[in-house]
Amino acid sequence: MGALAATTPTRTGATSAGAAVAASDTINVSVMGPLGCILEIINGNASPDSMTISDDSVTPSGAAAAANAPSVANGTAKVFFISRKQAALATGNVTITHTVTSTVTYKLYPVG
Repeated sequence: MGALAATTPTRTGATSAGAAVAASDTINVSVMGPLGCILEIINGNASPDSMTISDDSVTPSGAAAAANAPSVANGTAKVFFISRKQAALATGNVTITHTVTSTVTYKLYPVG
């Protein structure tokens, strides 16, 4: 499992080359902005990457929220908003799992 690192944009620009994903990664609230973060998954693999993004928040009625289970098609990229509310209270982490890791990279940016 890898702890994802964020790139903080600056007015003059910040280099963001991306980094490799693992089968299971975490985003801690300490690297998120006050509103959360933007996660970009870039799939350079020949197979789709079926992901799961944990969500420990609750719905307005108090029920547990469902995890997001997106797929990133081969040769494409997708961008996801991750809210601080999705983090597990005990760890402060949002967990992201991947079915494909070879040639799959991420970029992470704090929001707020």
